[in-house]
Amino acid sequence: MSLLKLASFPPATVSPGASVLEAVEVMAEHAVGAVAVVEHGILHGIFTERDVMLRVVLRQLSPKDTRVREVMTAPVETITDDTSEEDALVHMVERHVRHLPIVNTDGQLTAMLSIRNLLEHRVDELARELHSLDQYLSNDGPGG
Repeated sequence: MSLLKLASFPPATVSPGASVLEAVEVMAEHAVGAVAVVEHGILHGIFTERDVMLRVVLRQLSPKDTRVREVMTAPVETITDDTSEEDALVHMVERHVRHLPIVNTDGQLTAMLSIRNLLEHRVDELARELHSLDQYLSNDGPGG
C-alpha cells in the first residue's frame, strides 16, 4: 500500500519566517502534531510539538516573536512514497521521530506521515486478521 494513503495530504505547512504562534495555530487547525517548513517549494525543516516544548517553552521564548526558522528541526529526515510501511515504522522507531515528510523523486514535499497513521493502520489490519481467524474457528464444525 502506498504511504500516501496513510499520510496527511496535503501536508500542513508554514514558511520559515512564520512565528511559532502561527505554526501552532496551523497545527491546531489541521489537528496535527507537526508542520513542514517550506519556502518556494523547498522543504527546509519540520516544526513539531516537541520543538515547541524544548526549544520555545523551556527556553522561555515568546511564541509571537520567535520565528520557526530559529527553532525548527533541520535538516529534516524524509522518506519517499515507495518506502514500505514496515521500513517507515522501523525508521521512526530507531530515529525516535514521530513525523516523516514524504517527498517525491524531485525532493518536493507531497505528504506528512505520522507514527500514529502507521500504528492505527496496523491495528486495523490486526483487528481484521483476528476477526477472520475468529470466523474461521467458529465456522469450523466437528471433524474439521
